[in-house]
Amino acid sequence: MMIAITTMASFAQTQSKVSTIKEQQQYVHFHGAPSKGKILMVASSPSVSKQTGWPIGFWAAELTHPLRVFQEAGYEVELASTEGGKIEMDGYSNPTDASGYSAHDVITLGYMQMPWFNEMLANTKKMTEVNPNDYVAIFLVGGQGPMYTFKENKELEKLFVDFYEDGKPSAAVCHSTTLLLDAKKSNGELLVKGKTWTGFANSEEDFADNAVGMKIQPYRIEDEARKIKGTNFKVTDAFASYAIADGNLITGQQQNSGEAAARMVVEMLSK
Repeated sequence: MMIAITTMASFAQTQSKVSTIKEQQQYVHFHGAPSKGKILMVASSPSVSKQTGWPIGFWAAELTHPLRVFQEAGYEVELASTEGGKIEMDGYSNPTDASGYSAHDVITLGYMQMPWFNEMLANTKKMTEVNPNDYVAIFLVGGQGPMYTFKENKELEKLFVDFYEDGKPSAAVCHSTTLLLDAKKSNGELLVKGKTWTGFANSEEDFADNAVGMKIQPYRIEDEARKIKGTNFKVTDAFASYAIADGNLITGQQQNSGEAAARMVVEMLSK
């Protein structure tokens, strides 16, 4: 009997040890493997803020961090912009900017060393020149520019809705979610009706305004979203990585949420 009790105790200890083991596997596309398809990313063309007078464009990390996710998952990325041609990153998002605000962003810094990446920024397609049938998903890049160039942009709204209504992953992060304040489906209903989604939060706008000592944005996405009836706009802690997938609509709260939103796109495509 003593032997049996000892054996059972040993077995229990072994099982306890086994239960502490954790494993993680994630596909990484190897060099030379065939592409799984093309994802369209759309960024703002250069503009000027009417609030600050600053030159504005796209936020670098909201392009580069999702780009890395898509490339590692085996997808090609094509970049379009509202007007086509050369696009410019917001100064504070440039890791080499004197402010040091994004000096930690080694992913963007790495891409900036690549000639092909700089060539891509210098020669974007105009969004009206792309064929949605060529792509498996769409991803809208945020930044300060979209608050002017995406808002009430009917051509971009139609492009995004075309992807959405075709059942393809349709993603927007940070200030690019301003598009969702007005985008309507083919039946005339707002795309976000009945949806749970996120975008740049008031707490984050407060932080940015206080940091520079002035009101930066002409309006706030959270304020406008909460005026919409029949939709559920959610935010979490300021600058936490936060993304939501509701059906094939994917949204990310701000610049730190691009990777999370991109992973949701890849997960959806894998299904």
